[in-house]
Amino acid sequence: MSSTLLEVTRSAHEDVERLERLIVRELQREPANNRDRLFQSHRVRHMIDVITSTTEKLIDIYEDKDNARRDEIAALGGQTASGTTNLFSAFYDRLKEIRDYHRRHPAARVVDATEDNEELLKEEPHIEFSGEEGFGRYLDMHELYNEYINSKFGETMEYTAFLDSFSQTQKVPCNLKLSRQYREYLEHVLEYLISFVERTQPLQDLDRLFAKVGTEFEQLWADGTVLGWENKGSEDGLIQSQEAVIDLDYYSSVEELMEVGPEKLKEALAARGLKTGGTLQQRAERLFLTKYTPLDQLDRKHFTKGSRNTQQNGAAEQMSSKKEIALMEAKLQRICELLKEVIEQTKENVEKKQALTYEEMEAEREEEVIQADTESDDEEQQIYNPLKLPMGWDGKPIPYWLYKLHGLGQEFKCEICGNQSYWGRRAFERHFKEWRHQHGMRCLNIPNTKNFNEITSIQEAKELWEKIQERQGLSKWRPDLEEEYEDREGNIYNKKTFSDLQRQGLI
Repeated sequence: MSSTLLEVTRSAHEDVERLERLIVRELQREPANNRDRLFQSHRVRHMIDVITSTTEKLIDIYEDKDNARRDEIAALGGQTASGTTNLFSAFYDRLKEIRDYHRRHPAARVVDATEDNEELLKEEPHIEFSGEEGFGRYLDMHELYNEYINSKFGETMEYTAFLDSFSQTQKVPCNLKLSRQYREYLEHVLEYLISFVERTQPLQDLDRLFAKVGTEFEQLWADGTVLGWENKGSEDGLIQSQEAVIDLDYYSSVEELMEVGPEKLKEALAARGLKTGGTLQQRAERLFLTKYTPLDQLDRKHFTKGSRNTQQNGAAEQMSSKKEIALMEAKLQRICELLKEVIEQTKENVEKKQALTYEEMEAEREEEVIQADTESDDEEQQIYNPLKLPMGWDGKPIPYWLYKLHGLGQEFKCEICGNQSYWGRRAFERHFKEWRHQHGMRCLNIPNTKNFNEITSIQEAKELWEKIQERQGLSKWRPDLEEEYEDREGNIYNKKTFSDLQRQGLI
């Protein structure tokens, strides 16, 4: 048994409490800049998501649908199936299970979560932004702008004007809103704005926001007061918009209507539930009848079988489609209210760039790079150093000319130091007096004198030490032969001779 259900419950409660304390600790810290604020919000969001998932697991445990929790509590009390209680037997059974588990998993240990907590608070989440978004300060809607101006419902305008008007969906004609192109455009705009809010405001509860929008929208739709859709939710309005595929008011004769073409005539007839067969002239004549005669007064021979039901089903489908599009527009307007300041800042930034000369744009780009480098240094982020230059006293890579001047690209290896690498002549010469080289010489029983400077090979050091010892042996002072002693009579002897005569009693 890897872990009991009660232990899982206790551990889950402990994790929730630990994350709650971390969230409080994180929110008490004041972020230094926009980047730090974003990182803080994403860290808190991640911890909230973990708390949510852990809580859902706890709810499943407490619901106890399989009675596993109840059985485990009963087992802790030593209660058997017959209702008798044997505490000692339950205790030793549990002890045996624990010992078996640790015997099978000898590497299992209790992990201190303190270090993990610190890592959570120092973590820098990866957030992707485009260059135009400026790390969440501006919107980048150029692709949506191109999609708008190249559509049938769009108008040719400047990008700044688009930023002002893309949320004003009531300006688009109602009959154009039913097209697939407009629906896809709305979906793309909503998808981008939701993604932007999730990246810049991760603590914003969009589900609750959209739920509130949906509730308000249902009431307004029932009253027929939705902005841009006033009194257009009825079936008559749907049929009128359906019939507006070809506006018969612009045609005064069947011959003019024939110029539209057979396909468009076929679509217009099908939209009204009329027969679509026949020649081009027959189709035009059949459609021209509806200009002065209401559909309910036309002869039945002009209608297809079941056309009324088909027309009603189509009206219901368009009613549902209209409602969905109107709801997406309502969500778009609400999320634009949320991003009102960002939209204004984006517009100001675009207008500012349009007014700059080439030299001013280059100067501003360099200033942004310097500012980004400063923020990066302040936040101790990884410094861009492709040449692997050594770091200077200010924590930045040294200039390349200084790197070449000191020969820091030249590598010296010392076998005595354990094949340690030293870059540059200056570092190599200095290392002979450092602790690592001195320790290596002591391990070889060789004194670290000036004689051994520039010696990095163990074999060369040993050979040099042997030669030095031999040379010292020829000129070495030998006290037995060179130390002089004088007897009472003034005779001079060396130490060895004097000791021998003294032992013999001759002196």
